[in-house]
Amino acid sequence: MAHAESVVDLHGPYDLPRSLGVLQRGHADPTIRVDPGSFPGGGRGTPGAGAWLAQRIYADDGAELGQVTYRFDQLGTSTVRVRTAASSQETAQLALQRAALILGAADDWQELEFLLDAMGDRISTTLARIRREHPGVRLPATGALFDQLVTATLEQKVTHDQARFSWRNLIRSYAEPAPSYSGLPAPHWLRLPLTGGQLRAVPSWEWHRLWVQPPLSRTVLQVAARARSIHRLGAATLAEAFALEDLQEQLVSIPGIGPWTVAEALQRSHGAADLPSVGDFHLSAFVGEALTGRRTDDAGMLRLLEPFRPHRHRVIRLLGLSGFRHQRFGAKLAPADYRDR
Repeated sequence: MAHAESVVDLHGPYDLPRSLGVLQRGHADPTIRVDPGSFPGGGRGTPGAGAWLAQRIYADDGAELGQVTYRFDQLGTSTVRVRTAASSQETAQLALQRAALILGAADDWQELEFLLDAMGDRISTTLARIRREHPGVRLPATGALFDQLVTATLEQKVTHDQARFSWRNLIRSYAEPAPSYSGLPAPHWLRLPLTGGQLRAVPSWEWHRLWVQPPLSRTVLQVAARARSIHRLGAATLAEAFALEDLQEQLVSIPGIGPWTVAEALQRSHGAADLPSVGDFHLSAFVGEALTGRRTDDAGMLRLLEPFRPHRHRVIRLLGLSGFRHQRFGAKLAPADYRDR
C-alpha cells in the first residue's frame, strides 16, 4: 500500500468542518466522516477538525486508476495537513494533487464580497455580515461526479432519513473497505464508493430492502450504465473551463435525472457557485422567508437570487449558515415504507 503527505495552504481563513460537511450524507455516512474538532459545531481554524474521505481516482478517459483514503487535519486558520493511503504510489500522488480542490482552494468568494458591499441594501448588508462571521467556508470540488449523481438520485422526492438509510446500507452491504496502511490506518467503517459495475450487480430485491423506490433504482442503474462516460465528463470538466450549462444539458439527458439532481451533484463535484437546487421541496420557501419574510416558489426564489448571479448557490450557503429557521407549515413529505409489502 502506498502513501503520500503534504500541507495545503488555503491562503486565508479556512473552516474545514463547514466546508466539507456538505459532502457527508448523514452522521453515519460510510464514505466520509467530518470531525468538527474541539469546539461544538466546528469553526474557522478549529483545533482538531478533520475528515476521512474514501474515493476512487479516474483518468481523463474514464478508466479507474486506483482507490484512495484521504485524511484531512486542520493545523491552523489557513492550513490543512493531507495524508493519503492508496492502491499505488501513482494514485497516492495524484490524489494528493487533487486534495486542494476537494478542500475548496479554487473557490474564491472575493467577487461576491465586493458585490455585497457595493449593493449596500438591507439584504446585501445582512449577507455580508454572515460572510464576515464565516470567512472560512469554501465550496468543495471532489471531482467525483458519478458518486454525487448516485447519492443525489437516492435523495429524489424522499425524506432525508430514507435517503441516508438507503445510501448507508447500500455502501455497507456492497462496498469495499477503503485503503489503509500502518501510518494511516483507515477506520473499520470507511468504505469506497461503488463502481457502475457494482451498482448494476445489486439484485432487484435488494433495492426494495434498502428502501429505494423502483423509479429511483431504475435511475441509479441508468447512471451506472453510463459510468465511464460520466467519469470522463467529471475529470475533463473539473480540469478545464468547461461551461457548466453544457454539462447540465448532457446530464439531464439521462432518464430520471433532472435539474435538481444535477445541481445537487455539481455543487459538490465541481463547486458550482451559481447553481441553485431548483425543485427542492423546502428550499424556495426557506430562501423567500430568509430574504423577504414571505414564502415563495422556485420562480420567486430565482427572481430574489438574480441580483447575486453568478453567486446564487454561495448566497444560499450563507443563508444556511445564518441560523435562520423558516416556518415549516403546509404539506410535508412523509416517508412511504413499502419494504414489507
